[in-house]
Amino acid sequence: MTIPTTPLRVGLFGTGPWARNTHAPALAHHPGVELAGVWGRRPEAAAELAEAHGTRAFSGDYGADELIAACDAVAFALPPDVQAPLAARAAATGRHILMDKPLATTVAGAREVVTAVEGAQVASVVFCTLRFAATTADWIAEQAAREGWFTARAQWIGALYAPGAANEYAASPWRREKGGLWDVGPHVLSVLIPVLGDVTGLTAVPGPSDAVHLVLRHTSGSSSTVTLALGAPQGAVGTEIELRGEEGVVTLPRWGEAAGAYAEAIDALIHAARTGESHPCDARFGLRLTELLAEAEAQAAARAAGPAD
Repeated sequence: MTIPTTPLRVGLFGTGPWARNTHAPALAHHPGVELAGVWGRRPEAAAELAEAHGTRAFSGDYGADELIAACDAVAFALPPDVQAPLAARAAATGRHILMDKPLATTVAGAREVVTAVEGAQVASVVFCTLRFAATTADWIAEQAAREGWFTARAQWIGALYAPGAANEYAASPWRREKGGLWDVGPHVLSVLIPVLGDVTGLTAVPGPSDAVHLVLRHTSGSSSTVTLALGAPQGAVGTEIELRGEEGVVTLPRWGEAAGAYAEAIDALIHAARTGESHPCDARFGLRLTELLAEAEAQAAARAAGPAD
């Protein structure tokens, strides 16, 4: 599909808190975008979000095809295994796609998206917040340019389900089912892989609640350890990614609001669509994350089940 220099017509699929708080406002206010419509599984939610941003509402299977046909690109704020088949469907029709992490929770689902993207030769971006937030994106690029990293340690621990916790994202069924491994694991891997190299070896061990501990070996020869959880007690909450090497110890800086990072992801999609240049966080990278997380999930489940009789 030829993309004009006029604003990119983008349709948004999704009406939940993530769509309301981040995707829809960023798309509606981006100078390079015309928000062509909002699709939702619940018609009333699609109508409410569309009205808030001065665009059209779509729902149902026919509505999905209508919105795709009205766009140059499609953005997704849906559960991963709802997102993946719709993204493949949109890409197959020649639409560029801006997806959320994780791309899918099955390797087959993620591979279907990559096949559609490659077949139609469209642009794709997977929104991993830390790769697009200004402070963390610059930090990742700076560390990736250095050599001599020995090891890394990452912890991303949340308390979405602790008594008294009030977090609207805790109501997400897929997040509760898949836990921290799938929800925040992509964030951590999206930092470690560009700095230390792809993962060549992975060991996963289950911890309390939904916690999963990973030990990773990277192509650079360095190693990393990762702890991921959403179901921790309030006092255990914290996020930290630390690198250690020849030049000392560095820690990932704090980042701002997700909407600002999402605006950068929109910029990345527009650039990829107009130049044909792939972004490092494209569908192929999303597939790789899914492969690693699926392997970790399988290992952790096997260890939790204990030795066979």
